[in-house]
Amino acid sequence: MSLLNVVNVSHYFGGREILKNANFRLLKGEHVGIVGANGEGKSTFINIILGNELPSEGKIEWAKHLDIGYLDQYSTLTKGKTIRDFLKEAFSFMFDLEQQIYKNYEEMADCTEERMQELLDDIGEMQSMLEQSGFYMIDAKIEEISNGLGINAIGLDKDVSELSGGERAKVLLTKVLLQNPGILILDEPTNYLDENHINWLKNYLNEFENAFILVSHDISFLNSVINVVYHIDNCELTRYSGNYDQFISAYEMKKRQADSAYEAQQREIKQMEDFIARNKARVATRGMANSRQKKLDKMERLDKGRVHIKPNFVFKEGRPSGKVLFNGSSLVLGYDKPLTKPFDLEIVKGEHLVIKGINGVGKSTLIKTLLGIIKPYSGVVERSSTITLGYFEQEVEGNKNTPRDEIWDKFPMLSQGEVHAALAACGLTSEHIESQIITLSGGEAAKVRLCKLTIGEYNCLVLDEPTNHLDVLAKEALQEAINNYKGTILLVCHEADFYQNIASRIINLEDFAL
Repeated sequence: MSLLNVVNVSHYFGGREILKNANFRLLKGEHVGIVGANGEGKSTFINIILGNELPSEGKIEWAKHLDIGYLDQYSTLTKGKTIRDFLKEAFSFMFDLEQQIYKNYEEMADCTEERMQELLDDIGEMQSMLEQSGFYMIDAKIEEISNGLGINAIGLDKDVSELSGGERAKVLLTKVLLQNPGILILDEPTNYLDENHINWLKNYLNEFENAFILVSHDISFLNSVINVVYHIDNCELTRYSGNYDQFISAYEMKKRQADSAYEAQQREIKQMEDFIARNKARVATRGMANSRQKKLDKMERLDKGRVHIKPNFVFKEGRPSGKVLFNGSSLVLGYDKPLTKPFDLEIVKGEHLVIKGINGVGKSTLIKTLLGIIKPYSGVVERSSTITLGYFEQEVEGNKNTPRDEIWDKFPMLSQGEVHAALAACGLTSEHIESQIITLSGGEAAKVRLCKLTIGEYNCLVLDEPTNHLDVLAKEALQEAINNYKGTILLVCHEADFYQNIASRIINLEDFAL
């Protein structure tokens, strides 16, 4: 049974073609992954099928009476509402039924016997619906999923307006899962989850009986939960059966065949052009030359497949630092209350230090404390005066600069050509360079921030979740850049596949948690 049909959809944005005659179908129970390089249109496709954007051409057909759950990172969270109250909104239709039951009982106080029976029948039906939907287990369900995604550690009575970006994303994901919709649509759900919570979500999705559509660059995660892949590449949407690894095998074979067919056609075209050039002037062979020319004119030319250029991140080393860059003594992390027990931490020259741990344990707080952005809850941090620091923050929201202006603001001594060359090396096109950063995909915006780190000269790089939103090629390039960098690196990351081969030391902050 087809739940969703996308038929010949094309879409343009600012004169740029995003999708061309795209076709897509979602069958009952399918677990679909949508993959592709940064900026290829994955999130745009999601917005189109949800009706948030109208396609330039084509049609979207949903089956009737479908309950769709969508992880919308831009949902409004109302100040004064607790996390628990917000999560209970996932069951709003059940609470509406409960209120209708109360109204029926009130009406029964003064009605005819015939109406009384109708009301009783309605109450019985609604009670049955509530029982089947687990209405009387709502609090237990909220506790179960909140615990699985680490919301309980934040506190269900916390005001939603006080949440960090990562906490906010987890709360929104929890609410969507509590809805238990007929179709689940998730756009990069693992970006703010640590390893434990990613594993919990893997198990949840593997047991999810309904269909879901997932956009993700996390290969390990995709491999464990999907059975169908749709690949967006060069405006085309192609369906593959199997997980991500099986898609890659099929895609590479298809690409080799396409490249071989293109090269064969190019050889044929060259031979025909040579024959025409040699024979069109001779009376005896002019007819054959004209015949070849007609055949050449009618030939449907194959396109050479577009090659995605791998970014080239190169981090320059600044002047040498002292032996010890950071020294924390009896350090306790926290804001208005402590997050950790006291601990000591020394970071020395040349280390590639990975900081891991569950969400809320204080990874970003540790980074900001070491950098002096916030004060330690207690204890002392000593920073070497020899540090030259490059810092990649998790998110920078609402940036209306263009990438070109963003680089020029930081490095005004560069020429326009040098700025464009630096951004191009990081995987950004001329079109990206002239667009506002707020309009770029998450991966493209991250590449702009990484570009700034490639221009400056630093002896210490602090990278807070740099892999969020990055596509596969960009992650590979970043791994290589970190491995080649001789300076000191502090890396916060939840992707073990990314950091396990580049870390000289790993700290799990859970070891110091209260």
